[in-house]
Amino acid sequence: MKCYYIRAADGRTVLEPREVPDPKPNRGELLVRVRAASLNRGELLARIRLHSADVPHPGGGDCAGEVEAVGEAVTGFRVGDRVLARGRGTFAERATIAAEQAAPVPGNLTWEEAAAIPIVGVTTWETLCQYGRLEAGETVLVVGASSGVGVIAVQAGKYLGARVIGVSRSAEKLDALKGLGLDVGIQASGSAFADAVLEATGGKGVDLAADLVGGTAFAGCLRCLAPHGRLGIVGYVDRQLTAEIDLEAVHGKRLQIYGVSNLTLTPAQRAEAMRGFVRDLLPGFADGRIVSLVDRVFPFDELPAAKAYVESDAQLGKVVVVMA
Repeated sequence: MKCYYIRAADGRTVLEPREVPDPKPNRGELLVRVRAASLNRGELLARIRLHSADVPHPGGGDCAGEVEAVGEAVTGFRVGDRVLARGRGTFAERATIAAEQAAPVPGNLTWEEAAAIPIVGVTTWETLCQYGRLEAGETVLVVGASSGVGVIAVQAGKYLGARVIGVSRSAEKLDALKGLGLDVGIQASGSAFADAVLEATGGKGVDLAADLVGGTAFAGCLRCLAPHGRLGIVGYVDRQLTAEIDLEAVHGKRLQIYGVSNLTLTPAQRAEAMRGFVRDLLPGFADGRIVSLVDRVFPFDELPAAKAYVESDAQLGKVVVVMA
């Protein structure tokens, strides 16, 4: 079958097309015929230590497709089921997926829309629900609101009953997000959004901030937090991995800072996150209150072009490849 491997070369991520044998499901796994797969920024940051790819490995982290075979001890899935899932090696015509990382595709979603959900959906749940403990009536700040996680986080925040403030460098993207529930849009880069956020909250600050940008946005996020506020570090698309911490603010306001990454989780922790997402957020996709926003769709053979488009920072939402 056709697939793509990922490796690092001179600080860049390179996608290598390969022909490999069809995989077979092991115990607890599903064999999925991949219909569509999404691109996720984390996997493309080969020069970042946590995402290093010095040894080539199968690319792709999530997908949507049909179950072709079921491994031993798997319950709840049958051949022919439409599923969305997280798993390594989804840039391929077929992929083996841990059954605990798969979920049924809501009937209102296309393959492309379903493929755009798993990683950003679960990451959003971890950021807002599991660690962020966002409650109805609170205010959440999403910095990098036009990214894949950002678009879902904006909608999920509204779905959970919060007021949502979003930051992006693009006024056009912020206008589009207002149609998806964004309450306040702030056009800014770096940490220049802090004064506007404090003004929008009457000086109180936000209860939860999601930093999807990186070190350049960290100081602004910290400054915007209300007493007992929480700050989630989700990404670093700015490649800035360090930032100064105002210890007086953290201490005096009893702030909490946490990171969200799938890389160091155990299988049990990944399963817990998927169950939480399916329980708390997937119903929002099924009833249309959370929309899977696909910016562009590329043929599978044009995966390198899709990668280049993601790296151009032009998209609003997700970029997806579809199989022939």
